[in-house]
Amino acid sequence: MEAHNASAHVNFTLPPNFGKRPTDLALSVILVLMLLVMMLSLGCTMEFSKIKAHLWKPKGLAIALVAQYGIMPLTAFALGKIFRLTNIEALAILICGCSPGGTLSNVFSLAMRGDMNLSIVMTTCSTFFALGMMPLLLYTYSRGIYDGDLKDKVPYGNIMISLILVLIPCTIGIFIKSKRPQYIPYVKQGGTLIIATFSGAIVTLSAINVGKSIMFAMTPTLLATSFLMPLIGFLLGYLLSALFCLNGRCRRTVSMETGCQNIQLCATILNVTFPPEVIGPLFFFPLLYMIFQLGEGLLLIAIFRCYEKIKTPKDKTKMMYTATTNEEQLQQF
Repeated sequence: MEAHNASAHVNFTLPPNFGKRPTDLALSVILVLMLLVMMLSLGCTMEFSKIKAHLWKPKGLAIALVAQYGIMPLTAFALGKIFRLTNIEALAILICGCSPGGTLSNVFSLAMRGDMNLSIVMTTCSTFFALGMMPLLLYTYSRGIYDGDLKDKVPYGNIMISLILVLIPCTIGIFIKSKRPQYIPYVKQGGTLIIATFSGAIVTLSAINVGKSIMFAMTPTLLATSFLMPLIGFLLGYLLSALFCLNGRCRRTVSMETGCQNIQLCATILNVTFPPEVIGPLFFFPLLYMIFQLGEGLLLIAIFRCYEKIKTPKDKTKMMYTATTNEEQLQQF
């Protein structure tokens, strides 16, 4: 059975020399530099002792990996069936669901006041396990959708590069916090400024590179799938970790790590597996997913921060009342 793209618009074409233009190269370089700066800054929030604790008592890590490799592939497969997507649409979504991790989850975990040590350990382990789990998941779920051998399309080299780009700057950041803590404020301030600048450049270059081509991927079913996938991941990741009695910080971390997928990895697999005339506008599905993933993550962060502001005054009032009561009791004696 040939993977046929019934959804590809007859007028769809990729921009000329797509992927080989100077703006494409500039975007790739900026993304790598931003990743290095981001991981260095996040490393400054971590401690070797706490990382070791998560590895020696890997309850949280095990739950997180089950969530990442269990919830998201199954969700992608189920949504393909529910919306009765074409084979090529279902396959593109499945590849996205089988691509866990990514650095956006680390940023979201930090913004949600999660456990950063667990977050980085999860990103590292999920990336490492992807070497074996991605071929297995793609082989298992793609049967009946695609007759080709998807497990041979997993970009092992890219996965290893991602692992190195996470581990090296994080290790340097942890070393700075341990040996030169006086430099941490400068690293964080500089990192925030660089990330903000790079973010603006990435948005601008992405708009230039993609142009209006992404509009072809915005069909009702793909929009619904892109909306539901990360939302289901965020919610079920939190519920699963709550079911196993993880603390609040770990629950929020597992939630962010589950809902966020590695968009670069997904795009690479689609690129090496299918020519543009077969994949059509679905080539831009990872970007569409990223837009919803980013929007929903920011919304959850805003809700959590508002909840914190509402809850904190009540907690402070309760503590003040308790302290006053204790003082009065002492005065009576």
